[in-house]
Amino acid sequence: MKKGIIIGASSGIGHEVAKLLINEGWTLTVAARRTEPLETLKAMAPERVTTAHVDVTDSKADKALEQLFRSMGQVDLYFHSAGIGKQNRDLHPDIELRTMDTNAVGFTRMIGTAFRLFALQGHGHIACISSVAGTKGLGPAPAYSASKALQNTYLQALEQLAHSRRLDIRFTDIRPGFVNTPLLAGTATYPMLLRPESVARTIVKAIKHRRHVVTIDRRWQVIVALWRLIPNAVWRRLRL
Repeated sequence: MKKGIIIGASSGIGHEVAKLLINEGWTLTVAARRTEPLETLKAMAPERVTTAHVDVTDSKADKALEQLFRSMGQVDLYFHSAGIGKQNRDLHPDIELRTMDTNAVGFTRMIGTAFRLFALQGHGHIACISSVAGTKGLGPAPAYSASKALQNTYLQALEQLAHSRRLDIRFTDIRPGFVNTPLLAGTATYPMLLRPESVARTIVKAIKHRRHVVTIDRRWQVIVALWRLIPNAVWRRLRL
């Protein structure tokens, strides 16, 4: 029986991934800032699902994660789905700093803690929702784009670190295109919106196959491949 911890399971992709894993027989601890939506997950399998309050921006969130690891005895998967994002063309400082606090500082806090705990345990799998937005600087959402680039690079660095230390820790960097979740609600119009249920199925498959990096879906794979070929001199002049 597999055991996992999902941070950011109250809605969107994290919620959908949790439902799939529960249906497959996993024992899960699902956590988020808002715990009420987690009760629907617990109701699916009360004997296998535990809920917890974890806010990744809290300086003590690492201690909370350590406690979750101890209470589960063994953890096979740490799945990080906590994040925020908003277009911010006027560069309002509160939006930029709040985004960095969650997607950069909070992310580093939790992923670093999971890495250390898996190193002590002897094995584990860290999977994270980043974004295609991290592969190129997107002017409409500077902090979001930059924080996702940090996530991409941090996971790559930890994967190298684990290999050099001969640690049995696997990583999956999940880079979806724009997904129709509450994260994007009421902000702007986005092209080629993905359904969270479809994205979740691809994620679970990627975790099972221990994929290192997965871009969702094929349309976004093509777009990312193309915009990586655009020279910076051209990219900076694009109107997005």
